[in-house]
Amino acid sequence: MPKDNDSPFLLHRHKRGLQNLDRMARYPKTEPVDLLVVGAGAGGLVLAQRLARAGWKVCVLEKGPFWDPDRDWVSDEKGSHALYWTDKRIIGGDDPVELGKNNSGQGVGGSMTHFAGYVPRFHPSDFEVRTRDGVAVDWPISYWDLKPYFERIELELPVAGQDWPWGDPHSYPHGPHPVAGAANRAWKGAREYGIEMRVGPVAITNGVFGNRPHCIYRGFCLEGCKVNAKASPLITHLPDGIEHGVEVRADSMAVRIEVDDDGDRVTGVSYMHDGREEFQPANAVAVCGYAIESPRLLLNSTSKRWPNGLANDHDVVGRYVMVQGATQVAARFPLELRMYKAPPPEVSSEDFYETDESRGFARGFSIQTISPMPIEWAAHVLADGHWGAALREYMRDYNHWSVLGVLCELLPAPDNRVTLADEPDQYGMPIARFDYTLGDNDKKNIEFATKILTEIWEGAEAQDLLTIDRYAHLVGGCRMGFTPEDSVVDSSHRAWGVDNLFVVDGSVLPTQGAANPALVIMALADRCADLLKAKRT
Repeated sequence: MPKDNDSPFLLHRHKRGLQNLDRMARYPKTEPVDLLVVGAGAGGLVLAQRLARAGWKVCVLEKGPFWDPDRDWVSDEKGSHALYWTDKRIIGGDDPVELGKNNSGQGVGGSMTHFAGYVPRFHPSDFEVRTRDGVAVDWPISYWDLKPYFERIELELPVAGQDWPWGDPHSYPHGPHPVAGAANRAWKGAREYGIEMRVGPVAITNGVFGNRPHCIYRGFCLEGCKVNAKASPLITHLPDGIEHGVEVRADSMAVRIEVDDDGDRVTGVSYMHDGREEFQPANAVAVCGYAIESPRLLLNSTSKRWPNGLANDHDVVGRYVMVQGATQVAARFPLELRMYKAPPPEVSSEDFYETDESRGFARGFSIQTISPMPIEWAAHVLADGHWGAALREYMRDYNHWSVLGVLCELLPAPDNRVTLADEPDQYGMPIARFDYTLGDNDKKNIEFATKILTEIWEGAEAQDLLTIDRYAHLVGGCRMGFTPEDSVVDSSHRAWGVDNLFVVDGSVLPTQGAANPALVIMALADRCADLLKAKRT
């Protein structure tokens, strides 16, 4: 069991909602808290729990509701719509990215309440992309700076999977989950081409963990885990955080970060709650709203000192937002496979993760099994051009299909950015606009990865194939760097030019990697907390 985190034991054995909310702190709005966190997701709740353990008074603002899995989550795709951030956003660029269900969450727990549970580590090379491969940028920290935090978070989630041979080889706290028929077909096809696959790693209990039960393979991981087997900070960090003084104010939308007269220190955050504007003073503020909302909040926080947005002297806020190329190829087999009866990412490979110059592009991709539920499967079939009677036949055939997907590392570009539109939202805040265009290296990466997926299914003797082009996983927009000219925050997450403002979420990632970002976000928050614990800002 993890040290300094009693969350597994603070959950109820039979009720899935948090049982210690009656003991949650209530801080007055007339006095500053030690730290005000904006966003109750992977970064915000880990940071809050760690600093509350160190004696800090921590308040968290969250735009969405306080979820209770028993009350709010259902085994139904359409019924899970409230989990996603579906407020209006404007998209543009040559290759616009659809925003919503696939890459945005709301409510306490953030996007991890509806993520697939897949938590691979970044590789050492991800932190040295410029040095090793001559593209993108290096991080101001290394893999080795984060390794102890990867290990601690993996224990807390906990992560289940086979020994991992890629990157920095390592093991996981729990053994791998069993592999179902759909993933076995993918594994067979990969072996035909000499591609190594492994099971996991997933943040899903493989055995009882405190008062959390074993996964029951219900299949609705992307709709919110009704049994608390899949990890999210709502259950892995917040219960302990509440015991040590964390207050979470749900249904509270941050609209502006306020600064003092000189503009070099923040004084608190103005936010909307029940139709009125409130203000919470704070000795320090941590923005943890993710890759669209964190830049949006900084850009909207203008003042005499910061006319173009807070911490934005060099027009870097909102730039270098990245996604991953996430093409999926589905394959049909004569036997019923029932791909939904398992964690969505069952087996995966990182054989193509690193740069191979013979491919004609820099960096690489990972491969994972995917298990879309029927509504998402219908979208997949439609994307391949099938309508009417053909669509109905594909839907009837659902249980015969298995799906593989890739995560291609796409490179950061300054014009892939978040800006503020002229149109206000329901809170009076400018709507975010996100423009995105693929580079030549990105297109070559996606094309090669799609070819590999097709070959794997041919090796497995698939009867039919369907392909859908898509994106996944937003990061960037407030990136970490070496100087104010090339970044928004330094290596300790402190915003350049603002002594007591921090950004601690996926927006600080300088590069994307070919791994899902949840684990690295939590590890970064854990490290940031360690840097702050010994002092009051």
